[in-house]
Amino acid sequence: MSEELNVPQHVAIILDGNGRWAKKRHLPRNMGHAAGAKTVEQICEDAWDLGIKYLTVYAFSTENWNRPDDEVKALMKLLRNYLKNCEKRANDNDMRVRVIGDLSRLDEDIRDTILHLEEVTAKNGGLNFTIAINYGSRDEIIRAIKRISTDGKDGKI
Repeated sequence: MSEELNVPQHVAIILDGNGRWAKKRHLPRNMGHAAGAKTVEQICEDAWDLGIKYLTVYAFSTENWNRPDDEVKALMKLLRNYLKNCEKRANDNDMRVRVIGDLSRLDEDIRDTILHLEEVTAKNGGLNFTIAINYGSRDEIIRAIKRISTDGKDGKI
């Protein structure tokens, strides 16, 4: 007799601890971040195999901009490479990719890659993979208030 597995529809993960992981192994922090990105790839596969429909990863918060410049540059390089390599994997696995957060601080080439990735995976019907970049609860509240204020002035609400 097989038991039916009760699987959540949506799983959200805050990516944290990569620097501590690297330090524990006497590796540079960027190696920890790279290992974390590889783990995200495996999590996507596992989520789909388990029947999870929505996966959100909180990858880079607004507070991460306060890290040392060299670490932020390394994280942006990792993000750039991850997004570029994500298209084939997403389409091969019928995965839809969305990116949320305030993308205005990202370099233009990263924003262009995000738009392209969202566009080419928009019709995929498998796992819905959302990457939160440059997000933060305080920032979200401020942006929501500004949006409501603008909508009020424009007579939309």
